[in-house]
Amino acid sequence: MKNIEEINRENFKKISSEKKLPDFFPGDIIKVGVRITEGKRDRIQYFEGVCIAKKNRDINSSFTVRKISFGEGVERTFALFSTIIDSIQVIRSGKVRRAKLYYLRTRTGKSAKIAEKIKKKIGINLNTKIDEVSEENMVKETTQAVEKKEVETTENVSIKKSEEKLQDSEKAK
Repeated sequence: MKNIEEINRENFKKISSEKKLPDFFPGDIIKVGVRITEGKRDRIQYFEGVCIAKKNRDINSSFTVRKISFGEGVERTFALFSTIIDSIQVIRSGKVRRAKLYYLRTRTGKSAKIAEKIKKKIGINLNTKIDEVSEENMVKETTQAVEKKEVETTENVSIKKSEEKLQDSEKAK
């Protein structure tokens, strides 16, 4: 007989494979698209604010978003794998040192701001397509390598000749 934890794990695997959610952490400014049903019509309403808490509990995961609306603080807790959540976008990554940012409830203005986390970009494009190794590719690479060596040797010879001329001119002085 299956217990509740096993059933939750199976459901979690199924739902997480279908729903692609971005990685976000407390301190990030996120925009949550919430499905709202009014009569027979559905629409998406966006709730944008700072993520102040996140619970990772498999299928029971949730997060809390806080925003200031007309001078009043508004918090909303969402179930991460709920059907009412249409999309989640990370607007800005925040640099914080704690997991729960409940201290933001008492702060307003500049003291409630969170510094932005600067992500370092390296010069490697990870989306490049890897070529399959074939005889044609190997022939091309070897001919390019041979041509490159020939160019390097001619450059080395010309550099050596120019160095010898400089040494001769210095000896003549």
